[in-house]
Amino acid sequence: MLAKEMISDVVPALKTSDTGQTALNWMEIFRVSHLPIVNETDYLGLISDSDIYDLNQPAEPIGNHSLSLPRPHVKPHQHIYEVIALAARHKLTVVPVVDDENHFRGVITYNELISGLAKISAIDQPGGIIILQVLQRDYSMSRISQIVESNDARILSMHITSDPDSTSLEITLKVNTNDLASIIRTFERYSYEVTTWVTDNDEMDRFYTDRYNMLMKYLNI
Repeated sequence: MLAKEMISDVVPALKTSDTGQTALNWMEIFRVSHLPIVNETDYLGLISDSDIYDLNQPAEPIGNHSLSLPRPHVKPHQHIYEVIALAARHKLTVVPVVDDENHFRGVITYNELISGLAKISAIDQPGGIIILQVLQRDYSMSRISQIVESNDARILSMHITSDPDSTSLEITLKVNTNDLASIIRTFERYSYEVTTWVTDNDEMDRFYTDRYNMLMKYLNI
């Protein structure tokens, strides 16, 4: 999933002649705390509500406001993970997309980010979830795939979470079946620790809600 596939056609860009109050009004309407500033097609920067409040002159054109952010943006070909990393680093509610000629292409909102993550995580595909805990030195993607496929199933998505203070990895698998018993038994036979599995629809909803909340906490939104 690339940045150009997640561009919103709803959130507008500001001109330098727009006032701080206009920017605040649009931020309230679109429920964001940042908006891009564009001169014709050239991307000039990203203004935040804090920038406007700090100047405390909402009638002033935003061209007279100091910007606290160093023109954050991504290129159209950058991956969704890079978009999330930039959003998390600068606590952005929108991420501008700019081409190699500095032409503004649009913004990505966190709603588009969530939708993009849902697609690459196969959330809307039927199947169950298995979470493994393994030591970093024992991790083998090919072995994990072989175990799943040996039970006539396949992996739809895989995500790895690591704690810098731990030697273990948490591996979240989405597989294309809700019948997980034989897969779990095989993992355990090969000494994998299965910490969680989810097959029920209500449990699945709770699982994805928890992961969504973790992502929002990471993005500080």
